[in-house]
Amino acid sequence: MTSDELGMYAEELIYNYEHPKNKGSMGSPDAQMHEENISCGDKITVYLKIDGDRVTDVKFDGTGCVISMGTASILTDFLKGKSLSDIEAFGKDQLLDLISIDPGPVRLHCATLSLRAIRRAVFLKEGKPMDRETKEL
Repeated sequence: MTSDELGMYAEELIYNYEHPKNKGSMGSPDAQMHEENISCGDKITVYLKIDGDRVTDVKFDGTGCVISMGTASILTDFLKGKSLSDIEAFGKDQLLDLISIDPGPVRLHCATLSLRAIRRAVFLKEGKPMDRETKEL
């Protein structure tokens, strides 16, 4: 990836940080989860409306850096309409492809915070134990 391409994708994260989609709480969610990144202080709560096996709405609320909050905006928009099994299968590599940047090892937990929260909410809703990949996000 060229520095121009990296800058363009970084701009998208910044835009989503400054103008977040799906930010706010949700009344009567079907699933929700709160996560914190203890190394930097980022905090997020995700809310999901589920109809059958599909996520019909996703919202998030929280505070954090450009990477964590920008990614949450992009990810929640992407996951609307997806099945619960699609979300369970959506991992770190797909997330990094979605946001189009590699945050590096130090900031990886910032990028994956919203995905970890969403996947944990889905596993809890389905009464399934959390898988290893989710624990490692």
